[in-house]
Amino acid sequence: MGFDKLFATIADKPVIAHAIDAFEHTNSITGIIVVGRKDRLSELEKIVHQGGWKKVQSIVPGGEHRQDSVCAGLEKIDGGARYVAVHDAARPLVTPQQIERVFAECQKHDAAALAEPITDTLKRADVDLAAIGSVDRDQVFAMQTPQVFAHELLIEAYQATAAKNISVTDEVSAVEYLGRKVVLVPNQDFNFKITYPRDLPLAEFVLKQRQSIPSS
Repeated sequence: MGFDKLFATIADKPVIAHAIDAFEHTNSITGIIVVGRKDRLSELEKIVHQGGWKKVQSIVPGGEHRQDSVCAGLEKIDGGARYVAVHDAARPLVTPQQIERVFAECQKHDAAALAEPITDTLKRADVDLAAIGSVDRDQVFAMQTPQVFAHELLIEAYQATAAKNISVTDEVSAVEYLGRKVVLVPNQDFNFKITYPRDLPLAEFVLKQRQSIPSS
């Protein structure tokens, strides 16, 4: 992006504020831990203060890798919490309905994650970017967040990967390392991650379209 995308403004609020707001208005969520870059914590504190969210319990510095940041957040969670949801703050389009759907599946299976079915044709390429074959997209999903787990299961998963010095790109991978099943919750609504500058106006359009629809 060339800049910190979490602080970019869309629909009159920073990207991260939209993500926090969705969890604030989700009934099953009782507490929120915000994990961010150490050099931007004061800005995060200002955003949280302006948002007036009641469920934000802590704002803590993250680590070098995703799993380090998640572990920093886990350390701040009340020991009595039965479930933990992990969400990429760069996904500002998440909705309370999406969060609740994943949580409902987690209650049944101890681990669940939002995922989008792949609809594009997938190709493998060589080092020169020449297509060398197709990838069967049947039952192939792009992982999203939130990813929701039984609290103790997620802790066990990260302890196991840390003990073996295994790097994982998401919590599902850590839980899979234990040989545990993670149920995917297919998502057809917008929930893309802000990755390129072009994603910002698209996310703003989606948010404003949602705001223009009267709630039933």
